[in-house]
Amino acid sequence: MIRSILSITGKPGLYKIITNGARTLVVEDLTNGKRFPVHMRDKVVSLGDIAMYTDSGDKPLGEILDKVYEVAGGQPLDVKALAAAGELKAKFGEIIPDFDRDRVYDNDVKKLFTWYNLLLASGMTKFTREEEKTEEAE
Repeated sequence: MIRSILSITGKPGLYKIITNGARTLVVEDLTNGKRFPVHMRDKVVSLGDIAMYTDSGDKPLGEILDKVYEVAGGQPLDVKALAAAGELKAKFGEIIPDFDRDRVYDNDVKKLFTWYNLLLASGMTKFTREEEKTEEAE
């Protein structure tokens, strides 16, 4: 599900792949729906390729987002309030208790929660496919 959602270095927000050409991708901003080309020189990362450090190994971002959705009850998180109170890691610890506290920084957690809010606002509520979960179980 989140494989088609991209983060583009130097641009705020998240983008959905609309189509791809020989040397460009056409993406759509999740917040305002504007479409534009992304060229080969731009650094683009699919959210499906991102993982976060835990004590038991790397955990895919989709699984983490599913847990955030479950713990938050499907509601957006107040990232600014959590950051101002210095409680980003404490909140993340409620969601993923075994995250690596030495290698996961406040900025990583803030970006994760911000992405969660953007995805939720765009109507996404499932971040991993059932097929991916069954493949991992086997």
